[in-house]
Amino acid sequence: QVQLVESGGGLVQAGGSLRLSCAASGIIFRMSAMAWYRQAPGKTREWVGTINSASATFYADSVKGRFTISRDNAKNMVYLQMNSLKSEDTAVYYCKLMNAGREYWGQGTQVTVSS
Repeated sequence: QVQLVESGGGLVQAGGSLRLSCAASGIIFRMSAMAWYRQAPGKTREWVGTINSASATFYADSVKGRFTISRDNAKNMVYLQMNSLKSEDTAVYYCKLMNAGREYWGQGTQVTVSS
């Protein structure tokens, strides 16, 4: 059974930083692509960025230059380093694992940026 567990969310002031983590289990992690999404209140879930199995990264324009995705295959972990946070980054952040045509989601972690 595939499980994804996000952690690291919290309250931070604008301009600050947070690092989110996502722990995966139950699947061959190193062969999986991982993505981060977020959903703000009253809005649809939006893609933040992706890291593929070769550790190539891709980002939404709204976070490019501020957010960095990395992975540690030895620990089955993916990270989202968020710098220069803005109030509009406030959302529940989710990680998604993609493998062999299937997708799995974590339960999300809340990030609140105060202005």
